[in-house]
Amino acid sequence: MALDQSFVGRSYPPTEPYEVGREKIREFAEAVGEANPVYTDPEAAKALGHPDVIAPPTFVFSITFRDAGQVIEDPQLGLDYGRVVHGDQKFAYSRPVRAGDRLTVASTIEGIKSMAGNDILDIRGEVHDEAGEHVVTAWTKLVARAADEGA
Repeated sequence: MALDQSFVGRSYPPTEPYEVGREKIREFAEAVGEANPVYTDPEAAKALGHPDVIAPPTFVFSITFRDAGQVIEDPQLGLDYGRVVHGDQKFAYSRPVRAGDRLTVASTIEGIKSMAGNDILDIRGEVHDEAGEHVVTAWTKLVARAADEGA
C-alpha cells in the first residue's frame, strides 16, 4: 500500500541532545578505515584550527538516522520497515562535527513517491548544536520494496 502523500512536509520534534564523544569518533573512524589523525588525535585537529578531534563526514548518519526513527515508527505513516533498504545519503555541512558537541536533530519528510510498487521516502534531518547553530543537514532516502506477488 502506497504511503500517504499528505505526510510530505510533516516535521517531527527535535531529539534530546546527543553528546559527541572523542572515543565514539575514534571508533567510527577505525570502523570505516579512516586513518586521518584529525579524527583521533586532538593535537592534529588543533593544528588545523579545530578545538578537538572532528568526526568523519558520514559519522553524523548515526545521529540523524536515530532521529529518523520518529518518522519510520510513525504508525500513521504506515511504513513497513521490514521491507526498507537504504537508498541514498547526502550531507551539507556548515562546520565539522566535533568532540564535545551536543547535537539535536529535527526531521522533516521532504518527499514520498511510488515507483514500480516501491515506496520512496525522503527525510531531511537538520542538525544544530547547543547554541542553536546549524552544523549539518542530512538527507536520507529510504526505499520500501514492493511486497512479493504470491507471498
